[in-house]
Amino acid sequence: MGERVTELRCKEIIGLGNGTRYGYVGDVELDLETGQVLALVVPGRLRLLGLLGREPERVFPWAQVRRVGTDIVLVEGPPRLPETQRGRGRHPAHSKQKREDHSKT
Repeated sequence: MGERVTELRCKEIIGLGNGTRYGYVGDVELDLETGQVLALVVPGRLRLLGLLGREPERVFPWAQVRRVGTDIVLVEGPPRLPETQRGRGRHPAHSKQKREDHSKT
């Protein structure tokens, strides 16, 4: 049975082992060449009504999805951080090498 992406966005992601409620699917990562779903993304919660931005989004690789029900998606394991949260895309001034160079002077 097929499922539309818009139907996935109405489902809440819940951790299978601990029952953690991560939030609702906000985005879906797709492989455009094969058409396969790569991951489900839950947007980060607003900090102080959005004035301080958002918490990092939570990304659940499709391999972690155990069951897609009518209202929820059960996942096994913790979410991974998106690429920008793991160090890629940081400004060069914040890199470790840059700090070491400044400490030598």
